Amino acid sequence: MNTSEPIAPTVESILAAACEREGGKERLSVEARSFPEAVAEAEKDGRTPVIAEVKPTSPTTKGVREDDPVELAREMVAGGATALSVLTEPEHFGGSPETLRRVREAVDVPVLRKDFLLRGEQLDVVEADLVLLIARFVDDLAGLVSAAKERGFQPLVEVHTAAELGEAIEAGADVVGINNRDLAQLEVDLATFESVASEAPEDVLLVAESGIGSKKDVRRMREAGADALLIGTAIMDGDVRENTREFTTT
Repeated sequence: MNTSEPIAPTVESILAAACEREGGKERLSVEARSFPEAVAEAEKDGRTPVIAEVKPTSPTTKGVREDDPVELAREMVAGGATALSVLTEPEHFGGSPETLRRVREAVDVPVLRKDFLLRGEQLDVVEADLVLLIARFVDDLAGLVSAAKERGFQPLVEVHTAAELGEAIEAGADVVGINNRDLAQLEVDLATFESVASEAPEDVLLVAESGIGSKKDVRRMREAGADALLIGTAIMDGDVRENTREFTTT
């Protein structure tokens, strides 16, 4: 785990909880819905590929949204979402494996498990199509990427710097999320994606994460090379179907 640089206290608390969280009792074998195929289908249909995030709350948002996550997910898909992201971190994001399970049963698009996963056995808690692996916080990134693929998951490896991008590629990542949020200070800068994406190989599918709040931001990220965008707060704040449609309509 690369913690040589300062980390925001909130993130330290999240990581401490993640270290203590147990894994599943049995090794999973998943038949994943293809995220690259879903992205290609969205492009074919003239939609901007968006991963809409079902996020009840987070350390960087105010309040809690208490709507049924399944209904929110269905509305997002109706609005044109290419995939969904579902939080399973309970203490700080109000998520749960059961929520992800219910959502995945209710929709036919790929579903990302968003959590702070540190060890292989933590992959075995719930089936998903993609799993988020944060390069900065994983000791053996190549090992965890391999463990995820062996179970049938598609790893979405999150990075924030060009150095982390290099680690992700070396670890075998095919899908890379570039987080505009610096987890050291929780500050957001869209220029992060532009800088890091310029170093990415052409055959890697790039997802822009965090800070995307308008169609102008969408255009900026797409022009910088984003194949898809992960959008949470800006979709969850209001009518999720209409908000998703706004972001997916070019």
